[in-house]
Amino acid sequence: MTIDQQLLERSGGKCELCGSDQALTACEVSHAPSGADNQAVLCETCSSQIDEPQDVHHWRCLGESMWSQVPAVQVLAWRQLKRLSVEPWAQDLLDMLYLDPELEAWAQAAIPEEDDDSEPTLDSNGTRLQEGDSVTLIKDLDVKGAGFTAKRGTAVRDIRLTSNPKHIEGKVNGVQIVLVAAYLKKA
Repeated sequence: MTIDQQLLERSGGKCELCGSDQALTACEVSHAPSGADNQAVLCETCSSQIDEPQDVHHWRCLGESMWSQVPAVQVLAWRQLKRLSVEPWAQDLLDMLYLDPELEAWAQAAIPEEDDDSEPTLDSNGTRLQEGDSVTLIKDLDVKGAGFTAKRGTAVRDIRLTSNPKHIEGKVNGVQIVLVAAYLKKA
């Protein structure tokens, strides 16, 4: 059996990311540790958008394929979700996905290091906020569209930073909202 035949047999003759059975090719997953099976079967759509996803909705298929038992498929799914993490659904899937430490290192090896020359997100006291921090509201805030007021002293855990350094995202009363960093203090 050749490698291509083995891959097609493993994948069931379908793209291992989206499940399409059209125009399949073997794709090598970069930065694989030595000895790892570093190939996945992809359709033309997935392979053409693997580095720069254009059709964001096509990648909703990752909700199923990220649970694959094939390490190369798990790594590809993690990388795509990371690239699409500005989409709330993709960030939710990425939050659910667990990779073994060595798989996570493989997945992260292809993600370029971000230059940290951007303006930092600061709370009301000038303390730098990081992804995953917990903060406390320092004043009552009306939450538009949700119909409630977030009260002073409310804790917001596991915040997410946004592209705007003056805002963060977090859950208040079970609702994901954007908050102005100037009305928060690091907990």
